[in-house]
Amino acid sequence: MVRPRPPLIARDAALGELERLLHGAAERGSAFVLVSGKAGVGRTTLADALAARHHGPLLRATGAEWERDRAYGVLGQLIGESSRGGAVEVSSAIARNAESAGGTVLAVVDDAHWADQPSLQALASAVRHHRDTRLLVLATAVTGDPDVPAPALELLHRVADHAITVEPFTPPEVGELAAAHGALLHPSMAERLWRHTGGVARHIGQLLAEVPRTTWARFDPALPAPAAVAASVRTALAGCSPEARGLAEAAAVLGPGTTVRDAALLAGVPGDVLPALDEAVAARLVEFGGRGLTEIGPPDPMVRAAVLAAMGPAAAARAHRRAADLIDDPVRRMRLLVAASPMPDPDVADRLDALAAERAAEGAWGVAASLLNDASRLTEDRLKRESRLTRAVDALIGAGDAFAAAALVPEVESLRETPLRNAVLGYLAIVRGRAAEAENRLGRAWDLVNTEREPDVAASICQRYVLHSLSRLRPEELVSWADQAVALAGEDAPAGVEAAAIRGLGLAAAGRAAEALAAYAELAERVQHGAQAQRILMGRGWLSLMVDAVDDARADLESSVPTTFLGGSTRISLWARAWLARAQFLTGDWDDAVRTVREATPLLDRAGIVLAGPLLYWTAVAVHALRGDWDDAELALRRADAGPQDYEIMRVPSYLARAHVAEARADSAGVLRALRPLTQPWAGGGVDQPGQWPWADMYAHALVLEGRYAEADTFLTRQEALAAGRGPGSARARLGAARGRLLGSQGELDQAREAFEAALELLEDLPLRYDSARVNFAYGQILRRAGKRRDADTVLTTARETFAALGATTYVARCDRELKAGGVHVPRTERGLGELTPQEEAVSQLVASGLSNREVAAELFLSTKTVQYHLTRIYAKLGIRSRAELAARRGS
Repeated sequence: MVRPRPPLIARDAALGELERLLHGAAERGSAFVLVSGKAGVGRTTLADALAARHHGPLLRATGAEWERDRAYGVLGQLIGESSRGGAVEVSSAIARNAESAGGTVLAVVDDAHWADQPSLQALASAVRHHRDTRLLVLATAVTGDPDVPAPALELLHRVADHAITVEPFTPPEVGELAAAHGALLHPSMAERLWRHTGGVARHIGQLLAEVPRTTWARFDPALPAPAAVAASVRTALAGCSPEARGLAEAAAVLGPGTTVRDAALLAGVPGDVLPALDEAVAARLVEFGGRGLTEIGPPDPMVRAAVLAAMGPAAAARAHRRAADLIDDPVRRMRLLVAASPMPDPDVADRLDALAAERAAEGAWGVAASLLNDASRLTEDRLKRESRLTRAVDALIGAGDAFAAAALVPEVESLRETPLRNAVLGYLAIVRGRAAEAENRLGRAWDLVNTEREPDVAASICQRYVLHSLSRLRPEELVSWADQAVALAGEDAPAGVEAAAIRGLGLAAAGRAAEALAAYAELAERVQHGAQAQRILMGRGWLSLMVDAVDDARADLESSVPTTFLGGSTRISLWARAWLARAQFLTGDWDDAVRTVREATPLLDRAGIVLAGPLLYWTAVAVHALRGDWDDAELALRRADAGPQDYEIMRVPSYLARAHVAEARADSAGVLRALRPLTQPWAGGGVDQPGQWPWADMYAHALVLEGRYAEADTFLTRQEALAAGRGPGSARARLGAARGRLLGSQGELDQAREAFEAALELLEDLPLRYDSARVNFAYGQILRRAGKRRDADTVLTTARETFAALGATTYVARCDRELKAGGVHVPRTERGLGELTPQEEAVSQLVASGLSNREVAAELFLSTKTVQYHLTRIYAKLGIRSRAELAARRGS
């Protein structure tokens, strides 16, 4: 029976490099390649993949520990004959063998760290002394194994012409490998398997084959060791003294970061512990931690699982219970008691519930979720068990792990209907971007709840409505629900604090920014520590961005990105990253903005919080489009559009992202198509809030560029009225530039100048580099069209310098065309083909590049008729009759 070849996952780059080297051996001569990595990481699979793609002569050999002293044993496997003499003499035989084979010879030596040195020396000499021979030697070797002889590894690294290191899989790659084995893992489970196995392909494949499929759909399952690892650990334990075995078992029970003192006490090792510790370390059952000789732990989670399994359930339970008496940390102590409780235990379950409530009060939802899930499993009373399980799902969502929460949904949906159950399912629907489902679930929860008997549940429902209203961009509803949550729960309860942390955003969106800032100042003073502080900082940073306090916004948002706030929320971190990227974009730190989005992407994929996706990728689309990186822009745009678009907070940034692409392509009609939904009645006041969603000026500019002046005037008048009453300076500046473009297009140059100068004055003290460049560009276009070429040249040069510093190549090119069309720095003797004017030269370049008259008009801010007029004159001057001839003439 032929053993199926393991799937090749995430090794395309390494395989491509090996293929390149193999082809190079045919063109440039022989070479020696070393492929190394941890045991089981996939070195052999990679070598097999190369061998499968090689159509020439193939030689195979495998090193073995028991044959490493047999001279030329590996070489005998390769060329089928025993060899005598020194390495150089033998290398000649290898070369002759390769030359007679016909074609490029691929010689694979697997596990070369066990190969005999004479064979390795002969292969190295064959490569070095017979470079004209078409031979590629590929040797695979294990690294990081203390049993592997150092001389062999040193020799391999010394003789290798090329070295390729095979790294363990990343969590997404673990998911790919699992899918190839027929198991679909959600990202959080893929990460759990990755942590358990260290990303080693062999262990992953073994567990996927050995563990029941139902395990992978559970929340927080206890993963065993692969059978091979378990057998190795059992053998190691059997060979240990009672003291060393006791230390290994104690380390497995207590887990990583255990003090030697605690392990010795639990193991009952008296006196000098070092001999037993040396023995356990040598057996690879224990390793030292990060604090020298004072801290130990299992080498990895698999060894820990294997040791606990070898102890047996009864012994392991007794050890866990004894260990709980040694630990001061309450969470760690309770987890030890859970491991010691195979049957329902009301006392332990109640203690878990109480501790979960404490952690929830701090906003440490991830810890609370784990404690509540354990409590539900140890609860015999059905109503209590169902309540604890439901609260565990709620806490998981609060922590931002939507995938793990979704894994428990079938069980929660099977429970009897309660207000809490509906509220939790509604909460999950929100973070998964399903507005209609959330509306139904929360509405049902509110209908069922009795606010007098269950004020805490009612407050929780209100708090979910706060998030729902935020996502629907309904500020008045948000403030109303937040006030109810605080009234029901109290201002210091988790639901009250979380509602207050978002309430300020509703106040600001409703035009009460000063009140919102004061509320955040009071809240931040009252709650300075723990995971709740993360929510407050994020909300305040978001608000600061809305009111042009960009430096304050960056400080708060950067502080609220980490999730190290006692188990802080991934959801809050994602919101913080999205608005931080936006702040970095506005200040011109575009590389930082792209990096922020890139670093958030794995977190978004792992958490499953699709609600935050469009907001995050909006900024990436803008940067890539302005830089002319169209493939990256389209990829980010697809990410922004992925999943449901039920919530306005998802739809609005998605529309803006599309508008950025269209504007970067000088497609004003495309801008209008992208943003037209925001002019519809569904958008409401939340979309029109000046300062948060910078779409109104883009829409107005596009209307003017399309010649729809009356419509632009009506639109701008409404937006200016809103901004005058409650808009920050940046919003008024953006609208002022759009007004300036409209006035200039209608021939009102003096009024246009006033509008542009006022806009630039509003931006003067703000660090908004992109907005300043954009206003200057529009101003320069108007001045050039009005014939004020020297003034236009000054303004456009300022815009160009800023765009160039940002890397906005699309606008740099436009500035160059505007400057050239202005002709201030272009002597008549340098006008180009057929003595074209600067304006004609700009038109001819764009037409020759393939743009239509309409597209040229949008690019140069001209009417279509003017473009046609210039094109007619160009044809006459150059003596041509078509666009094709113009393109050919310019290309010659």
